[in-house]
Amino acid sequence: MFAGILAGITWAIETVILGIALAMSPFATTEQAIFLAPFVSTFLHDFASAIWSLLYNLIRGNFSKVWKAFRTKSGKWVVIAAVIGGPIGMTGYVLAVNYMGASVGAVASAIFPAIGSVLAYIFLKEKMKWHQWIFLIITLLGVYGLSYSPEIEVKNYFLGILGAAMCAFGWGIEAVILAKCLRDGEITDEYALQIRQTTSALTYGIIILPVLKAWGFTAKLFTDGTGWLLPTIAIAALFATVSYLFYYKAIAKIGASKSMALNVTYSAWAIVFTVIILRDTSVINVPTILCGAIVLVCGIFAAADIREIFSRKQH
Repeated sequence: MFAGILAGITWAIETVILGIALAMSPFATTEQAIFLAPFVSTFLHDFASAIWSLLYNLIRGNFSKVWKAFRTKSGKWVVIAAVIGGPIGMTGYVLAVNYMGASVGAVASAIFPAIGSVLAYIFLKEKMKWHQWIFLIITLLGVYGLSYSPEIEVKNYFLGILGAAMCAFGWGIEAVILAKCLRDGEITDEYALQIRQTTSALTYGIIILPVLKAWGFTAKLFTDGTGWLLPTIAIAALFATVSYLFYYKAIAKIGASKSMALNVTYSAWAIVFTVIILRDTSVINVPTILCGAIVLVCGIFAAADIREIFSRKQH
């Protein structure tokens, strides 16, 4: 559970930093740049995350084990999960952040635990007690409430919602597939992350960017001198890598449903870090404070069996 909470905190930091990168001039100068920004930034984000993961596994001496895990049946399923969660889910997430803002984008895309929990119940037979489902529903209502702020400017509501839907289904399905793979014992959370990020980056670089004719624009980001853009994306990817490591560890230990309930708290943490990092107090009001508290508290209770906790204390 602690790993799941840390996954939410670090992903919230990633959300805010990625929002800063998307607001920089190379991504906001022309209509073409604005259109390509979500796809190019996602490629750069996952590519940088794959590099961070590689460094992590090299330091731990895991590279040969990662290659061995990739050739297993579970490794192949992780590749499928990577395509669903990366090019589909991550693109949707960036679209939501780009068109609805960092805090609202995080909130809108946070509905994926509801979809993932239902799928985990159907396919993995993961059982949640009735009160955990209630806490999950209350958490999602809190997430919905967090989206309200009269001071937040939404660029394109339709594209933002479309991105949130892509993200919700992509990440929900991905979590269920990963939970099944991690159960089999052929692959660990660290190896799964390396396969996931590498697959996602390659899919973007080989398929999506060429289809969109975006490689020319991407190359210019490296040659024209874009200031802090690339370092900012790399920093966001570092926090994303740490978040994924914690998230995958939580999935391996407590299952997909409970891990997603904990991870969804990033929507509340994103509000906190919007204030801390961006010094943007416009997101602070009574509804966001109240709903943020609901998301954090009920998200934890949705992942924990309260009766079991109190029973252990009594013993």
